[in-house]
Amino acid sequence: MTSPSRRNFLRFSAAGLGALAAPAVIGQPSLTKIRFTLDFRVTGQVAPFFLALGKGYYREEGLEVSFDVGSGSVASITRVASGAYDMGFGDLNSLMEFTAQNNGVPQVQAVYQYYNRAPFAIIGRRDRGISDFKSLAGKNIAAAAVESTKRAWPIAARHLGMPANSLNWITTDFSARDNVVVRGDVDGATYFHDSALSLFQRMKPAELAVLPFADSGVVLYGNAVLAASKLVAENPKAVAGFVRATNRALLECLADPAPGVAFVKQREGLLDEATEVERFRITAQYIATAESRANGIGDVVAGNLQQQIDEVTEVFGLKLRPKADAVWNPAFLPAKAQRMARG
Repeated sequence: MTSPSRRNFLRFSAAGLGALAAPAVIGQPSLTKIRFTLDFRVTGQVAPFFLALGKGYYREEGLEVSFDVGSGSVASITRVASGAYDMGFGDLNSLMEFTAQNNGVPQVQAVYQYYNRAPFAIIGRRDRGISDFKSLAGKNIAAAAVESTKRAWPIAARHLGMPANSLNWITTDFSARDNVVVRGDVDGATYFHDSALSLFQRMKPAELAVLPFADSGVVLYGNAVLAASKLVAENPKAVAGFVRATNRALLECLADPAPGVAFVKQREGLLDEATEVERFRITAQYIATAESRANGIGDVVAGNLQQQIDEVTEVFGLKLRPKADAVWNPAFLPAKAQRMARG
């Protein structure tokens, strides 16, 4: 008969989350360890990763995956490139720039396009006269010192026919962004649209103008699953397994985010599940776009990718134009039929 302590151990191991899961895989050398850095905190935005972890999809692929919080979608790239992490979640624009700065040699590659459209947005106070992109001219907009939404603004501005320097940037830490908007210290702030729920809970929607960059006419792929080129070369099986498991979980979350959010709640006990379900529903708008519904979740359109490379090269003033196959590696994508969103 199994003792109570043994039953408790097995129950926690089955959850597959964090350090509690580690004893379940000790002594199983067939499991390949993957260290994965997120772009930011653990929230409903990244529920598919925790659904795949909690339901054992990564283990089924022979992987022992650990997830750490990040310090921004730009920093994720350097974390992976440095060897501190095997894989990560980071911004494709910044990956293009990083590759160009390293002589076009791919140290990190995108292997699964999570955000088919970057969820970049500027959210402004209507009582400060913000109603559309043109009304942003001359306004004080809060943004972190290094973050992907601010850095992509000049690309959106080109499509809008606005000078890139038409905004007054106010450097603000991520954690203080809501506060400075609510207090009125600034006129608005940059956000990932799905990160703005905390602001929406403090101000009425009618008081805010949400301006997604996707509405500016620009086509920008956003955060992708990244893999170190070293891992791609030395263990392609692990990369393919991670992508398969993540894709499986992502499709499930698109159909119903609640189970994935429940696993997020296990990792971050103070989160409100209803809020995080709503957060993922916003995320889903940028994942399951018309493009990805036609071509399969996780993929890109070659012409759109090249246009993004060209615009990033010009707007960021890169000395070298990175090649598409240096930043994007589709070799690990499941078949299209396995990447079609349901519903």
